Order: sequence, then structure tokens, then C-alpha cells
Amino acid sequence: MITFSYQARDAAGKIVSGVQDALNEDNAVTSLMSRGLMVLSLQKKGAASKTRKKAWTVKETDLVLFTRQLSTMIEAGISLIQALTALYEQSDPKRQRNLRNVISDVTTRVQGGETFHESLAKHPRVFDRLFVSMVKAGEHGGLLASILDRLAGFLEASARLRKKVKSAMTYPVIVICIAFAITTFLIVRIVPIFGEIFKDFGANLPAPTQFLIDLSDFVRGNWYFIILGFAGVFFGIRTFLRSKRGKQLSDKWKLKLPVFGPLIHKICMSRFSRTFAQLIRSGVPILEVLDIVGGASGNHVVETSIRGVGEDVEKGDNLSVALSRKPIFPPMMLRMVAAGEATGKIDTMLEKMADFWDEEIEAMLDALTSLIEPMLIVFLGVIVGGIVIAMFLPIFKLNEVVSQSKS
Repeated sequence: MITFSYQARDAAGKIVSGVQDALNEDNAVTSLMSRGLMVLSLQKKGAASKTRKKAWTVKETDLVLFTRQLSTMIEAGISLIQALTALYEQSDPKRQRNLRNVISDVTTRVQGGETFHESLAKHPRVFDRLFVSMVKAGEHGGLLASILDRLAGFLEASARLRKKVKSAMTYPVIVICIAFAITTFLIVRIVPIFGEIFKDFGANLPAPTQFLIDLSDFVRGNWYFIILGFAGVFFGIRTFLRSKRGKQLSDKWKLKLPVFGPLIHKICMSRFSRTFAQLIRSGVPILEVLDIVGGASGNHVVETSIRGVGEDVEKGDNLSVALSRKPIFPPMMLRMVAAGEATGKIDTMLEKMADFWDEEIEAMLDALTSLIEPMLIVFLGVIVGGIVIAMFLPIFKLNEVVSQSKS
């Protein structure tokens, strides 16, 4: 952003002065005129402060809205610069500060002679390779408005799928946290009280009761070591999973999980099919498409397989033949791709596959949620109920305990 100092005449004929932040001189004049001011003089003062680009992140909902509105404006015949300027002015300076910074930088770059997709590529944390590649194809083909509209629909579909998965996982995480909190409270606060009572019996306690009392003493006496141990394990696992080797093993292990493995596999296949269809439909070359969808798959095993498919296609193989060599791709998908190659409608076939998998994912998530709920209730009941029973076990066997103390 550039800061301009101005002198202008208001509606009452009074001369006023001040400063105005704008993308350029024309934008500053337009903004002042929209406030009912007639500009008398305008002088560039300096550059407004900027946030570091590496810190610019934009909410997914804001990105979808930005893409949809930009598509509508361009389709209506508004130039790209005017559309970007309008989106900058209507964005909230507080709630959408990062988005304003990104739009400002992109607009300045486009005015400086860069293409739109080159300007977007300077912000990889906001616009990923898929976004940039589709915009590039739209610019080259003269179909920027329709491709932006298609891109907004794709982003909305991806956001819906992500929300479904997150909502399905939220309930189990909350219940497990509650179970952990209740268990900790019982062991730290309640078990010691029963331990003091049972000391007066002067007899051997049942094994479960004695185990809980010993565990309570250990936790209360070494709580700082336990916290440090948990923290060390947590950060150690997180650091390992963020490493290249850790991510490879984690992604491979995820696909082999009993219940969640098939779900994760379907999510990866749906993402692959929909992204592939959108890029092919936008006119991106197939080798570049395979390179992009590999990075956007979200799983190292799938990414490695797609990279191998790209190498086979580059050697001259058909897409269906190259896919058939990789066991990660299901037979139904191979048949649909082969049919798409025969009819010249690979994008349509993959779009149908993505819709089919999205329906299956939704059904699996609903079934999983219904199954997890009673399992978690049983888990919570076993943990809490086990502690309660262990504490009351000496009372249930009071006659045996008393007889032991007398003997």
C-alpha cells in the first residue's frame, strides 16, 4: 500500500487535508471522490507498513468468497485491476487484514507488468499450486472467469469434506479428554481418601484396590516427572512425524488401519480424482497435472504412486495402463479412466468418481459416528466404573478384611 497526502474541497466548499492509503494514485483519487471530496492536490508520502509475506495466511472461507466474487466481476466485463481494487476496498480492514495485504500486493504486481498467476504464485501459503495452475490455464485460454468459478466450486467441495471429517472426529476427542480428566481427578483426589480409610483396617487389600492406591501415590509424588515425560513423548513424536521419514511411515500406517484406513484411502482417491478432473478440464497439460495432484493428495504413498504414473505416461503409456500398475488405485477407477480415454471425457468420468467417493465417505463417517458413540460410552464406563469398583471392593469384602485384621 502507498500513503498519499492530499488537499481537497468538500461538499460545503471547505478545503480539507489528510492522508489516504491506496494501491496507486488513481485508486486514491477514486476513494476520495467516493467520499464526496474534489481532489486539489495529491502527493505520494510513503509506503504503508506491511506484514511479512511469510505470515500472510487467509481463511478458507475468505479465499472461496474472494475467488467467487472475482469470477463474477470479470464475467461482468470489469477489468482485473478494477475487480481486485474493488475486492480490496470491500474487505474488512480488521477481520480480513491479511487478505487485504495479499490483494494489495497482487494488484501492485499486476500493474507492474506481471501476469495474474505469477503474482498469485508469490503467495504460496494462500494460493497453492492447484490454484495458480488453473488461473494460468484460464489466462492462456481466455477463460479466466469460468475457471475461477470452477475453482471456487472445487474449494467449496474440499472445505465441505474437511468439515465432515473434523466434525466426525471432534466428539471422540472430547469424550477421551473428559475420560482422562475424570480419571486423573479420581486418582489424585478420591483414591487417597479411601487409602487413608483402608489403612485403619490393618489387612491386605484386594489386588485392584492396592494397585490403584500405589498408582495414586506414585502420581502424586512424581507428577512433575510424569508431565515432563508426557511432554517429551508428545514433542518427540510430533518432531518425528514432521520429518520426511516419519511422514512416510505415518502415511503408510494410516492406510493400514482397520476402520480408518479405507476411509483415508477414499478421501485421497476423491481428492485425486476431483483435482485431476478440474485441471484437465482447465487445459493444464497431463504431465503437469500429475505433478500437481501428487503434491495435493495429502499422502506420501499416493504421491509416490502418482509420481510413478507420471513417469510411465511420459514414456508413452496410456493413463489407464499406468494407473493399473499401481495397487493403490481401485479397479473401478481404472475402468472409468479407460472409458474416459476411449470417449475423450476423462474429466467427466473422474468427476463422477469423486462424487461417488464423496457419498461413500459421508456414509462411512455417519456409520463411524454411530459406532464410536456407544464404544466411547462403554470405554468411559469401564474406566470410571473400574476405579469405583476397585475402591469399594474392600467394603464389599468387609468380613474377609476384618477377619484378616483380627488374625
